[in-house]
Amino acid sequence: MVDVHLAKELQKKANQFRKEIIEVIYNAKSGHPGGSLSEIDILTALYFHKLKIDPKNPSWQDRDRFVLSKGHASPGYYVTLAEKGYFSKSELKNFRKINSLLQGHPELSTPGVDFAGGSLGQGMSFSIGLALAGKLDKKNYKIYTMIGDGESQEGLVWEASMAAAFYKLDNLVVILDKNQVQQTGLTKEVMDIGDVTAKWKAFGWNVLEIDGHNMQEILDALDKADELHEKEQKPIMIIAKTKKGKGVSFMELNHKFHGKAPNDDEYRQAMEELDKLIASS
Repeated sequence: MVDVHLAKELQKKANQFRKEIIEVIYNAKSGHPGGSLSEIDILTALYFHKLKIDPKNPSWQDRDRFVLSKGHASPGYYVTLAEKGYFSKSELKNFRKINSLLQGHPELSTPGVDFAGGSLGQGMSFSIGLALAGKLDKKNYKIYTMIGDGESQEGLVWEASMAAAFYKLDNLVVILDKNQVQQTGLTKEVMDIGDVTAKWKAFGWNVLEIDGHNMQEILDALDKADELHEKEQKPIMIIAKTKKGKGVSFMELNHKFHGKAPNDDEYRQAMEELDKLIASS
């Protein structure tokens, strides 16, 4: 089990990132707060505990790779990369501006970005290519991929899942940000994806289930994935039960904030709530 003090430290950092996410989107008057707020605990655990990376050498061949398949949730990704040192935090003010380093969806021209996420479902297939390349090159790096539950309605996700098991890609760890909401409503009402634990097990994956907002559980699951990698030649799926808009009361489970920037009053309320969350963490 990961040290409780580390978990508490990373949880506080994730909550601070929540505030930065809202600031970035509010300043741009555009962006996706909901999915960024649901993913940020996991991104914090990855970038500040697990990933073998070097911000001073983003193209290091032996680095772990991270694929954000749900590319619309870029604000959470960008604040994490900035804090890690891939680029200056001042760049966050240019989010979604024409010709800026930080576009609405990640681009390969941005330091630290390994996948130009856009069309949903494609990140899984791209990750399989990365994992196969690692095997062929006899490299020890791992690929960590984040997908969404709305995205899991895509057939491409399941074709890729079948291929990953067939090729025994134990160097692939996929995290499902199961935040319950997609663009037009609750995922279970738009198209219920059912018992995803049973489905990914049936597809030949090792499956772990966690509370995606409990830092201790996130860290322990990532370490458990390392143990499974040593025992079985199977890809690993971490199903993270999360809440879209986590941390801001009026954004939580509200599909309107899938892609809506807060107005002035909403911004002030969000900042007040997040300040209290940071103080209590």
